[in-house]
Amino acid sequence: MATTSEKNSVMSTIKNVTVVGAGTMGNGIAQVFATHGFHVILLDTNAAQLEKALATIHKNLDRLVGKETITTAQKETALAHLTTSTTLATAVSNADLVVEAATENKAIKLSIFEALDAAAPAHAILASNTSSISISEIASVTKRPAQVIGMHFMNPVPIMKLVEIINGKETSEATTNTVVALSTTLLKVPCVVNDFPGFIANRILMPMINEAIYALHQGVATKESIDTIMKLGMAHPMGPLQLADFIGLDVCLSILEVLHEGFKEEKYAPCPLLVSMVADKKLGVKSGAGFYTYGV
Repeated sequence: MATTSEKNSVMSTIKNVTVVGAGTMGNGIAQVFATHGFHVILLDTNAAQLEKALATIHKNLDRLVGKETITTAQKETALAHLTTSTTLATAVSNADLVVEAATENKAIKLSIFEALDAAAPAHAILASNTSSISISEIASVTKRPAQVIGMHFMNPVPIMKLVEIINGKETSEATTNTVVALSTTLLKVPCVVNDFPGFIANRILMPMINEAIYALHQGVATKESIDTIMKLGMAHPMGPLQLADFIGLDVCLSILEVLHEGFKEEKYAPCPLLVSMVADKKLGVKSGAGFYTYGV
């Protein structure tokens, strides 16, 4: 847990945080920052998505109050620290830190970072929640590569403790130290890694998921057996096929494509079953069907 002096030090440097993208990851990141006393602007071009994100945050905070994890007063304080915007220039004009949590698409992220670099104050740190895309490449479209870093939260953000901190080739030590201290202030556990395809989390996780999909594709076992073997035999809280559904099969495919392209090794080639399921819009929980079916 961060000491009072550590928290005060971080908050003297970073007070205003802008989160770009109001999807599942973005609203979770915004909630965590607001709960810990930072002034947060949640940015999305889709006003309806912002309303949905706020409703989710309200629901999550109410659940924490019900569990007596936080008080009603703390909930209200967190909500008072959170505002929304659909205009990038306005949302980042006073930012000390920007955390981008847009869709896992390189072209989209590069475009966002060009715009962020042009609009954010010169001192601001620009972080990406990317789970696989090169931080060095993202930093290359900015004029502040020393202040660009990866800040990969795990889903669900309010619950999961890990933050994978990714250094680009030009990320400064001061930027890394600030983001590590900040993560600790958020009561997260930061782990610093270097900029290779998939970093650590997805370099190890995605090949396992891909192998499970191959096993299903080849008829080695049913999806239920594959998931049960990994849960009971390897003490995983969720089987790899069910986990893939929760991550999103399109996201899994995108990350595997980054690994395959980056390492040029066939062991990272996405299973044809995964490719066909994404083409058929069977994306997992968010579409209502993947390896399993879900209510949406």
